[in-house]
Amino acid sequence: MESQTPVGRKITLNDIAAGCGVSRATVSLVLRGSPLVNKITRARVEEELRRQGYVYNRAAANLRRRTSSSVALVINELANPFFAEFAAGVDETLGAAGFVTLLGSTGDSAEREHAVLGSLIEHGPGGIILSPAEDSEARKVLAAVGTHTPVVLFNRELGGELPEYAHWDRLMLDNERGARMATEHLIAQGHRHIAFFGGHDHASSTRQRYAGYRQAMQAAGLAIEPQWRVQSTPTRTDAARAAGALFEGQATVPTAAVCYNDAVALGLMLGLHQHGRQAGRDFAVTGFDDIAEAAMSMPSLTTLSTAPRARGRQAADMLLARLRDPQAPSGTLVAPVDLVVRESSCPHS
Repeated sequence: MESQTPVGRKITLNDIAAGCGVSRATVSLVLRGSPLVNKITRARVEEELRRQGYVYNRAAANLRRRTSSSVALVINELANPFFAEFAAGVDETLGAAGFVTLLGSTGDSAEREHAVLGSLIEHGPGGIILSPAEDSEARKVLAAVGTHTPVVLFNRELGGELPEYAHWDRLMLDNERGARMATEHLIAQGHRHIAFFGGHDHASSTRQRYAGYRQAMQAAGLAIEPQWRVQSTPTRTDAARAAGALFEGQATVPTAAVCYNDAVALGLMLGLHQHGRQAGRDFAVTGFDDIAEAAMSMPSLTTLSTAPRARGRQAADMLLARLRDPQAPSGTLVAPVDLVVRESSCPHS
C-alpha cells in the first residue's frame, strides 16, 4: 500500500497520516472504504492522498487479504496462565491450517486494545480472535479493524450494538451456570455467608458469573451482604491486596468465596494468611478456569474446568470456518464448564 514520488521516494500511510493529522489506522480505513470514518475526516484524508500523489492498488490489496497467511490473536491478560493455554490451542490449529498467529495483549485496557488492533490490522491478518478488554465497545473495535475483517469474540461481549453487516462470531463460556455450580457446592458444604470476589462488574463475564452466584444464594434463601461483593483486577496480586475487604469493619464475615477466576482465587488464598485464615481449613475458596496450577496449589483449588487449550482450538476452528464462508450467518457457541472439587472448598467448621 505505497506509491512512488517522481524522485523515487516511497509514500507511506504514515506520510499521509502525518500530513492530515490522523492516525495511520484511519487512513487505512479510508482506503478500504470503511463507513466508520466520518465525512469530514474522509474528505481531509482523500485530499491529502491526492496532494501527495498516493496511488492505492485496491486489487493488489484485495489479493493480499485473500491470501493472508496470518491471524491476529488479541487477549486481555498475557500473564494469566489461562490465556497462555488458550493461545497455545489457537496457534496449534492455525498452524496446522498454514497460518501464523500474530499475538497482542491489551492488559485489560480498552484504550490499549484500540491501539493494538489498529497496529495488527496493518499486517493484513486474515481474521482476528479477540478476548475483549473491560469496557471494550463495539464501535471502537469496528473503527480499528473495519467491517471486512472476520472476528471471533471470546468469553466477553462488547458494549453497544454491532451492525448487521459485521458477521462476527462468538465463543462464550457458560459463566452463569459455572458460578451457580460453585456457589451451590459451597452451600452444600454448609456455608451460609458466601462472598463473590474479584473481577469488575463492567465486564460481561463478571456480570454473568455474579448472576450465577446470586441465583444460587437466592434459591437457598441466603442473604447477600453488599460488602461481600469485593471487586478487584482479575489478577493474583490485586486479589491478594483486596483480601482484607472481606473482614475489615464487618459485623458478619464470610466463611467462603466464589472467585471470578483462578488467578483471583490463588491471590485470595495468599491474602487470607494476613488475616489469620487458611484456605481449605477455615475458609473455603473456589476458582474458575482450572489452570494447570490449580491442581498443584496448596491447598489444591476447587474450580470450574473450562479446558482453555480446547477452547483455543475451537475459536480457531470458528475463524477458519468464517474464512471459508464469509457470508454465513453469525454464530454463537457456549462452551460448557465442569466443577472440579479439590481441597480448597472445605466444609464449614
